Amino acid sequence: MSIDSLKAALPDYAKDLKLNLGALANDFVLTPQQLGGTFIASAIASRNPAVTHALVAEYGPKMTPEALQAARSAAAIMGMNNVYYRFVHLVGGDYEKMPARLRMNVIANPGVDKADFELWAMAVSAINGCGLCMESHERQLREAGVTTEQIQAAVRVAAVVHGVAVTLDGVEIPA
Repeated sequence: MSIDSLKAALPDYAKDLKLNLGALANDFVLTPQQLGGTFIASAIASRNPAVTHALVAEYGPKMTPEALQAARSAAAIMGMNNVYYRFVHLVGGDYEKMPARLRMNVIANPGVDKADFELWAMAVSAINGCGLCMESHERQLREAGVTTEQIQAAVRVAAVVHGVAVTLDGVEIPA
């Protein structure tokens, strides 16, 4: 599968997703590595095997093995962190003062440029709806010199990939 096959699998009622998917695949606001990693991390976070397979097939060969691993790592670590920190943020109280006691070594040493990893973590956090994580990643990205346009582009990719995954969960994908 590929982006074209995902677009072809989308029903007519999801035409906007089809158009957005095509436009974002050709967006030049992000570097090719940032774009590919954002698509892959977002697909994994969206939990749709067909979408993940298509986007890894599309972007994986265009990335270094380290970058592909880092995109997967961003989805994995944020899958954990988004649950924990969303809880802390929503419940508040003493939990905010307590150490998380969760291993997060990959954040300190992701194997790629820290800004790229933070961008992928931002996209996953947007999909998972963790306000505390989004605020933290946005701050880190801005400190690293990433522009608001680049951050917005990553979140737009996350939104569209998630929309595609949700849509395809409700329809049968042709073989």
